[in-house]
Amino acid sequence: MVKIVTDTTAGLPTETARRYHIPVIPQVITFGTDSYLEGVEIDHATFMQRLKTSRELPKTAAPPPELFTEAFQRLVPTGEPILCIHPSAEVSGTVRSAIVAARDFPDADIRVIDTRVIASPLATMATLAAEWAEAGHDADTIEARLHDLIPRCRIYFLVATLEYLARGGRIGGAAALLGSVLQIKPILTFRNGRVDQFERERTQKRALARLKELVLEQIPRDGGGHLSVMHAGVPEQGQALADDLAAELGLSHVPILEVPPAITTHAGPGVLGVGFFVSG
Repeated sequence: MVKIVTDTTAGLPTETARRYHIPVIPQVITFGTDSYLEGVEIDHATFMQRLKTSRELPKTAAPPPELFTEAFQRLVPTGEPILCIHPSAEVSGTVRSAIVAARDFPDADIRVIDTRVIASPLATMATLAAEWAEAGHDADTIEARLHDLIPRCRIYFLVATLEYLARGGRIGGAAALLGSVLQIKPILTFRNGRVDQFERERTQKRALARLKELVLEQIPRDGGGHLSVMHAGVPEQGQALADDLAAELGLSHVPILEVPPAITTHAGPGVLGVGFFVSG
């Protein structure tokens, strides 16, 4: 059976990783001189507390190749293909680290996929890949399905402040918003592998209403949209958004994922967003 590997930028729930035996390679979070492996040496609650009280913005780094090597050493002896599903190379060096590590296993079938996305849609892709593998699909089929999903992914999100994106250098095409940040509530998106502005609204209420509209306007109604809600430290807002969208779309459940520390570092606490896939 094809083996699936991802990393902590997906925010993949622990129970899902365990269910499908998916190694989740940790990102590196650094506060001052203290570095931690995300999800291994620092949990989400501890990270959020330190982020809110730290004078300086923490730094993030992609997993070093050695962490991938350790995973590959466990998986390669099975003789099965390995699909590594990771965030956009535009915002993370994770893909590069996986490729470097894979070179140490020239006889193994290791495929590193730059999904061009991040956060909950990345978790969705890893989960779908694992489901397809369990169903008996081969690596070529799973890889082709993932590449079909990549251009169809949509991510829209709100941030409490643009400060973190600006300080972390991840603001991309949304930089033009900075001059009028006090007058607007931007809806941001992930376009061409980077954060970009999508629309501007005058109030948080209008921005949230528009966020819901975007989902309802674009998501396919055949169940193939794989909608997910994501948040950073605002679980009540995340639950409310998921409940509203589930009711509007007639869904029994909309997954809610916490935005992982490596992303919250750059987007800040208070992120609220959606991820889904449009029709091909």
